Amino acid sequence: MVSLLLLFTACKEKLEVVDNTNLDPNNPDIVVIGSEIEGIYLARAAKDEGLSIVVLDPRDLSGGQLIQGEMHYLDEAIADGGRSLLQGRVKELFDRYKKGDIRKAGEFSDYYKTLIEGIPVETAITITTLDIKRDAKTSNKTLHSISYRTKEGEEKKITAKYWVENTDFSAITSRLGISRIPGIETVFNETGKTKDYMAASMMMKFRNVDWDKFKREINRLSKDDITKKYGGESTVTDKFTWGFGNVGGSYKASSKEVFLRGLNTINQRDGEVLINALLLYNVDPAREESIRNAIELGKRETERILPHLRKELPGWENAEVNGFPNYLYIRDFDRYETEYILQASDQMSGKMFWDNVSIAGYPIDLQGTMDHPWGERKGDPDQYGIPLRAFIPKGYTNIITAGKNIGASAVAYGSARIQPNTSLAAEVIGIILARMDDGQQLTEVTEKNMKEFHDYINKKYGITLRGAEGKNKIKYMSEEQIRQLNEGRLTLH
Repeated sequence: MVSLLLLFTACKEKLEVVDNTNLDPNNPDIVVIGSEIEGIYLARAAKDEGLSIVVLDPRDLSGGQLIQGEMHYLDEAIADGGRSLLQGRVKELFDRYKKGDIRKAGEFSDYYKTLIEGIPVETAITITTLDIKRDAKTSNKTLHSISYRTKEGEEKKITAKYWVENTDFSAITSRLGISRIPGIETVFNETGKTKDYMAASMMMKFRNVDWDKFKREINRLSKDDITKKYGGESTVTDKFTWGFGNVGGSYKASSKEVFLRGLNTINQRDGEVLINALLLYNVDPAREESIRNAIELGKRETERILPHLRKELPGWENAEVNGFPNYLYIRDFDRYETEYILQASDQMSGKMFWDNVSIAGYPIDLQGTMDHPWGERKGDPDQYGIPLRAFIPKGYTNIITAGKNIGASAVAYGSARIQPNTSLAAEVIGIILARMDDGQQLTEVTEKNMKEFHDYINKKYGITLRGAEGKNKIKYMSEEQIRQLNEGRLTLH
């Protein structure tokens, strides 16, 4: 049997090659395309419920933005008043992250290994063809099999009951003949682009930062002085910073392809810090050359930013670059129509769905584009539901989207996109796939089915998906105002 890649040896190393003799690698229950953590939560949940899983990753190194991109400044799902909405396996990650147990790259890698353990992974594959079948009576489609080429050039074919789109470049959904959901070009577009995306980011890593001095010197200033020097809401805690827009805004970038925004910084301990602030424009994650060029640009820009931070920030006088991630944080790319497309009005009204797979919450945060570099926050919802239908590509019965492939409008995506919102959804869907009746299709799941699934998931996993209520913050708005909200032409303060 052909060997499959299984376990991480280290954050930046390739996976070990081992045999999995308990699985027919050519006919598992679920094939996950890509190794972003959201889809791995689905894989883990489904495997623990008894299904067989194979992960096929088009990237050379697995782990996506969390492991290879080292996107370790984690945004929490929150409701009004800062109430945490974390549930499921992702809550463990955030609990340990906030406690300080998981801060460094190796610690994130070790956590990821606990999710992927026992699940075969084959990397560096190239999809060649999809075998799609259509039901003549219903016109619904199913994906029967995928043919792909291994890194060594061997041609393979794999069949499965279910398929999961878990890449950051729509590896399979872009080939299904489904319409693209209009993107951020419908909100920020001064140059008439037909397609545009929120910027990608490269994490900047530094060492020899005196965090205690950094915190002490900032916090001794008055609020007015902090605002004047560093920008409004600039804050340093024991663990994080946010704000510092003036530090980003005063930096002169080397080209129009990069931009330094406010500094979201995490204290990784021992003088090591990581910053999520370096935006890279016009990155196409479907093109390896575009990724390579963006990474090289990010490395050069990080070196140029270092003296700026040394000058502007106390405690950073002796800071040094602490290496570079292998990959980028791809924030936004093509998404394709699903059975339900989440809207900003769903979020701002606190809407809950009969087929909830996540209870979500986060500001509607549209990150910058080259046309609109600072981005914009469009509203601050309370908690809201995300339905199963937002993860089923339109017209297909056995494909699930995960993570950033969620069916959400350009505006709604600003909130729905964060990792814990879609990680919970993925875990719940993995459980549902194992609980469905033989022969039942995803599009045939009924309200009665969902109630049974919800009850089971609550009893076994402590995840609550029914009974939650979100505040309706747009109940007095007119239909025209709601339309403007959904189109991104209305900002709610």
